[in-house]
Amino acid sequence: MQTNQNTKEKVFIGPVTDFEKEGGVSAKIGSKQIAIFYFESKDEWYACDNACPHTGDMVLSRGLLGDSNGEPKVVCPLHKRNFSLQTGECLSDENYKVNLYQVIVENGSVYIEVDPSLLQSPGLLS
Repeated sequence: MQTNQNTKEKVFIGPVTDFEKEGGVSAKIGSKQIAIFYFESKDEWYACDNACPHTGDMVLSRGLLGDSNGEPKVVCPLHKRNFSLQTGECLSDENYKVNLYQVIVENGSVYIEVDPSLLQSPGLLS
């Protein structure tokens, strides 16, 4: 783990080859589950809370990926709520929002930047 100048910790999640193309996986960092998405077609990475804020179910990593007017989004597989992967906001004008996390890809490895308070155990893919 490394600390950057913004007091975030860079946490190793796994090798790029462990990630589904055009899909998501979840990683547990401390007690927090984070969904990480790889849009291979755009070569873009995003991460957000894995918990759907509507019910708290840990399902967003299994959600459908897409875009809304060019804005990347994930759709909750249970309740079909759409969340922007650029702002975290619910795109159906509801008062739900997910936290977003910076994804860093270096030398074939994927890292997430998180607040140091989340760190209680190493990240694990699931």
